[in-house]
Amino acid sequence: MTRMAAQGSNTTIFIALAANVGIAAAKFVAAAMTGSSAMLTEGVHSLVDSTNQLLLLYGRKRAGKPPDALHPFGYGRELYFWSFVVAILVFALGAGVSIYEGVLHILDPEPAVSPLIAFAVLGIAFALEGWSTLAALRDFNAARRGTIWQEIRNTKDATTLVILLENSGAMVGLVLAAMGLALSLVTGNPMWDGLASVIIGLVLGVLALVLLFEAKGLLIGEAADPELVAGIRDCAQSHAEIEAVYDVMTLHSSPTMVTVIISANFDDAITARDVERTVCAIETEVAHRFPIVARVYVRPFDRGSDTPQLAG
Repeated sequence: MTRMAAQGSNTTIFIALAANVGIAAAKFVAAAMTGSSAMLTEGVHSLVDSTNQLLLLYGRKRAGKPPDALHPFGYGRELYFWSFVVAILVFALGAGVSIYEGVLHILDPEPAVSPLIAFAVLGIAFALEGWSTLAALRDFNAARRGTIWQEIRNTKDATTLVILLENSGAMVGLVLAAMGLALSLVTGNPMWDGLASVIIGLVLGVLALVLLFEAKGLLIGEAADPELVAGIRDCAQSHAEIEAVYDVMTLHSSPTMVTVIISANFDDAITARDVERTVCAIETEVAHRFPIVARVYVRPFDRGSDTPQLAG
C-alpha cells in the first residue's frame, strides 16, 4: 500500500475536539473571574475551533457513504469540501477577528486584568494544544516522506493537515499572546497586547491561506502519488498482450480511494476475447497490489491510428 493510503483516525479529531473544549472552558472560567471581555472573546474562539472539529467529523462520516445512482463514485470528496469550509472559518473567524481585536486594543488600550490568571489559562491552553498537535503530528509523520513542507503539498489526508496546521497556529498564537502580555506588564503599555493579537491574526491568515490552497486542489481533484502511478504502469506493461501503455490517469476521490484509467495499445494479433481477458487481469492485479485503488478502467487505444481498439 502506498503512503497515500494512510489516513488519520477519528481519534486525532476527538483529541483536538477535547482539547479545544477544555481550552474554551478554561477561558470562560478566567473571563468570569476577571471580568475580561477579551478572555470571553477568546473562549468563543475556542468554541469555534471545536465547531471545526465537528465539521471534520461530519465530513468523514459523509465521505464514508456508499455510492448510489446519483453519486456513482461515492461521497469521498465531501471530506475535502468540509475541509475547505474549515479553512474559510479559520481565515474569517480566526485571523479576521484576531486582527480586528488587536487593532481595537491598539487604538484603545486596556490594562491587563489579573495577569496571573491569564498566564495560567495560557499555560493550560498550550498544554492541551500540544497534546492535540502531537497526536496530529503522529498521524502526519506516519505517511511523510521528505520534508514537512513537501508532505503538506503532497498529502491527500485533509483532516490531519487541517488539525496540524490549525493547532500549530494556535500554539504559536499562545506564545505570542504570552509575550504580548508580558511586554504589557513590563513596559506598562497595554498596546503590546493588541499588537500581539494582530500578529497572531497574520499568522493564522497565512496558515488559513495554505489550507485553502491545498483544500481547493483536493476538491478540484488531484492525481495520486507518482510512485503509485509508476507501479500501476509497470503492472499493466508486464502483460505480454500489451505493446505500450500511453496514459495512467489517476484521481483521488478521498484520501483512501483512487480511480485509475489506463490507455494501452494491445497486440493487434490477439482476439477481442484475449483483450477482454487481459483487461480483466490488469484490473484484478492492480486492485490486489494497490488496495487504495477503488476502480480501474483499461482503455484499449492505438495512438498510431488515433482510434480506440474495440474489445468486442
